[in-house]
Amino acid sequence: MTDFEGLDLQAVEDQMNDDDPGTGSRIVLGVLDGETGPDEWLETVQSGAVLVLNVEGDLNELAAGFARDIKESGGELMHFRGFLIVTPPGIEIDTNRLG
Repeated sequence: MTDFEGLDLQAVEDQMNDDDPGTGSRIVLGVLDGETGPDEWLETVQSGAVLVLNVEGDLNELAAGFARDIKESGGELMHFRGFLIVTPPGIEIDTNRLG
């Protein structure tokens, strides 16, 4: 089973756009490996995007530069199957189906 089996990002993105058309909401796929600076991830989330980042390295170390700011602004972060999901304020990460 791949990490993306059953994960329908297009449906999530479509629903986000249906909820508030014109907000420019988007899902950004990336790699959290230290190559991209924390300010760039923070700015991306502050612009309304959801991040789905493949974690390559120590999560705590790699996310330290932006995680606190995301949480303090009302956003959410969740580590799931090797990925870090980061949402801006107002977009909830629903974990009810995880068991």
